[in-house]
Amino acid sequence: MNNYKLTIQYDGGRYKGWQRLGDNDNTIQAKIENVLTELAEEKIEIIGSGRTDAGVHALAQIANFKMRKHATENEVMQYLNRYLPHDISITHVKLMDHRFHSRYNAKDKTYLYKIWNEQYTHPFMRKYSMHVDQKLDIEKMRKAAQYFIGKHDFTSYSNAKSKKKSMEREIYSLKISENAGFIEIKIRGNGFLYNMVRKITGTLIEVGVGDMDASAIPGILKSKERIQTGRMADSEGLYLERVGF
Repeated sequence: MNNYKLTIQYDGGRYKGWQRLGDNDNTIQAKIENVLTELAEEKIEIIGSGRTDAGVHALAQIANFKMRKHATENEVMQYLNRYLPHDISITHVKLMDHRFHSRYNAKDKTYLYKIWNEQYTHPFMRKYSMHVDQKLDIEKMRKAAQYFIGKHDFTSYSNAKSKKKSMEREIYSLKISENAGFIEIKIRGNGFLYNMVRKITGTLIEVGVGDMDASAIPGILKSKERIQTGRMADSEGLYLERVGF
């Protein structure tokens, strides 16, 4: 049994997220599995390093799959890129040890969020960034970002439904930069809950426009009450940038 690692880029705008949803094949996972099943001549299931929500993009999602048929790395890559929709690309294929697991072996993930911070819209990036027309105070946002770094229970900053799984995650870094009208928020951690990055970004935006004081964040984390986090940032500005192993 051959175990292949895929590095995947996708525009998530027209998909219902990463994970296959029953009979609905309008997901990234389903599109790739359907093509691989044709290649392998057997039912193939791919394992992603994590799920991305509907509308969220990826610069380097990692997945792996196993198949009995032997094909070279280049053959797998060429076949996938030939038959996948043009908004999904396989940028690298590597034949791995049979023990490699893209989810269990992942050590950290980095997400990137893009904000277009001008009064006017950006015609070419409106599907790939969130438009905030009020001027954001970057220094206030950077101060607020420090409260998220470290280990916390992120119940307040998630829409995860399971009450059995731990809501504790560790944020290693949260950096905010500005360039030519764009504000980029880059967050790296050992894992992320459902909607966690978008809710954290929403809070940073509220701080940046003056609707919230950064000092309120520790209390929101401690409260574990989701209603306190306010607006969640839009999906189109979010990218899975990197998965570390």
